[in-house]
This record gives sequence, structure tokens and C-alpha cells, in this order.
Amino acid sequence: MTIIDTHHHFWKYSTAEYGWIGDDMKMIRRDFLPADLKKTLDEAGVSGAVSVQARTIVEESDWLLSMAEKHDFLRGVVGWVPLTEKDVEKHLERLSTHKKFKGVRHVIQGEPDNNYILRPDFNAGIKKLLKYKLRYDILIFERQLKPSIKFVDQHPNQMFILDHVAKPKIKERILSPWREDMIALGKRPNVYCKISGMITEADHKKWTSADLAPYLDTALQAFGPKRLMFGSDWPVMLVAGQYKSWVELVKETIKRYSAAEQEQILSKNAITAYGL
Repeated sequence: MTIIDTHHHFWKYSTAEYGWIGDDMKMIRRDFLPADLKKTLDEAGVSGAVSVQARTIVEESDWLLSMAEKHDFLRGVVGWVPLTEKDVEKHLERLSTHKKFKGVRHVIQGEPDNNYILRPDFNAGIKKLLKYKLRYDILIFERQLKPSIKFVDQHPNQMFILDHVAKPKIKERILSPWREDMIALGKRPNVYCKISGMITEADHKKWTSADLAPYLDTALQAFGPKRLMFGSDWPVMLVAGQYKSWVELVKETIKRYSAAEQEQILSKNAITAYGL
């Protein structure tokens, strides 16, 4: 069965550009480039991937596209543009000429204001995405879910993709209000959700599949097999586990569904949502 990883990053490591990689994550303080990912994907039986921005500069979008153009297994790019700036459309117009430019993302989780996603200037930028048939990846912590639901409701025709199941408090084993908010967000038909980035929200050294189960079950309940997508958050996820093990855990979790529905989660939803 074909598998597409809808969420990974590349970087040439420097402390200046990747200061968020703290001492507890020092094992990923090195370069991660296409050759590294290709080896990892091949070992796990994954055939393609979507590159997602890790730096909040337009040059990040260009850099990811330059690699995607050289490697067929890199199926699409989710880049960064200055959505709050009045001249954002000039970047969207230029980048959208690349066939692998599929969407944009802003690091909402890093904004101190939990309501940043509701800012008028930010939403003005989001409104420009439809013209270029671009998706928007929502990167938030669970505490930002409620304003994100209001945000989505302002753009009923825009395709949204939620990253990392909104980063619940897995390590603390706290389900509410994340669970209720996820179910509410899942009622919006224009939102897809990535099963990704979960093990780094758990105890890096002690997590078990049982720790993840209630969060995976909630995601499955909220979005179902028609709007869930497999993702990893490689190489960030390596601080808490191995890539192939994560692939196998997700495959085991979705065995409750039919073969056709499993295929939707593992690849077909990615193709539909991102237009791969």
C-alpha cells in the first residue's frame, strides 16, 4: 500500500537559525537533507513526502522548492510567506508558478498571543490563498484550538490542514478540552488533519502506544478516514523515537478500517488535500 509522509523538514543546521532546537534535542543538531530522508523513507516503505517550512523567511520556500524540483519523491512544498504584509500577493504569485508549491504555513504556536490567528491582517493574507489554489497548514498548541475554530469559520472555502493533531498534552495525559475542541474542528468539512508529531508531545524516553491511544482515537473520531493523513515530523520526531516504528504504529492503529480507508489515510487523502 502506497504511503506518503505529509510532514517533514529539511535544514542546514546553525544555532542562529534553529535556536529552538534545545539541549534536550541536541541529537538533531545537524544537517538533514534529501539523501537522509530518502534513505529513511526507503527503509520504512514510504514512497513520497511533503516538505514543510522550518524557517519564517521567504527564502525557505525557494530553498524547499529547489530541492523538490530535483527529487521526484518530494511531492509538494508547504512554504512560508509574510501573510500579514500588504505585498504578500507578489510572493504568492511568484511561488505559485512552481507546480510543487502546494501551500503555506505560519508558526502560530510560537506567537505569544493565542488569538494571533484571528488578527485582521493575518486573515487578509489568508483570503488571498484561494486565488492561487493554495492550502494553509495550521500549526498550533491545543490551547489555540478554540480561536482556530473561529478562524476556520471565517474561510469556509479555504482548504486547511491541521498539523500534529494540534499538539495535545500527551505527556501530562490531559485530554480535555483538547478532545472536545478537536471534535468541534472536525465538523468543519474543509479541514484535514495530519497524524504526525505526536511522540514528541509524549514523554520522549518513556512513551508507549497506550499513551498515544486516546489521542489517536480522538483524531480518528473527529476526522475519520476521509480527512486524516499520515505524517511524521521527521527529523524532529527522532528525539523521541524511530521513523519506521512510527510508520508501523500508525498502520497498526488504522487496521480498524477497511483496506480502502487505510489507503485513504496513508496516501489518497494527501493526494486530494494537497493536489499532489
